[in-house]
Amino acid sequence: MKKLLLSAAAFILAANVYAAEFPTITIDDLKTAMATKKVVLLDANGTESWQKGHIPGAIDFTANKENLSTVLPGDKDVLVVAYCGNPQCPAYRQAAAAAKKLGYKNIKHLTAGIMGWKDAGEKMEPAPASKT
Repeated sequence: MKKLLLSAAAFILAANVYAAEFPTITIDDLKTAMATKKVVLLDANGTESWQKGHIPGAIDFTANKENLSTVLPGDKDVLVVAYCGNPQCPAYRQAAAAAKKLGYKNIKHLTAGIMGWKDAGEKMEPAPASKT
């Protein structure tokens, strides 16, 4: 029982560390940033999900993680917003950490995720049609 409680406490502590490292951004604040075109979105839901629909302009992190430095802007102060499925989804962390490792300083987490974006009735963007 003691080990279980210690494990739970460690998990909660780790989650809080990530939460402090990557502050949250609301849907409304993200929409404001998108209107000024001063934000880069990293969708960490996986390529299949990204292809079905993502927040307009979002980069498919899974497909681009090996060459992320080439798809992100040179300005390391730009707002980078990472998101995944919903508030319980931890996948955004990998995208946020990758941006941080590249030197980006203003990284936030859209806690609502793609489900919250959809539930708020916001516009979705499907993957571009392939040119075959």
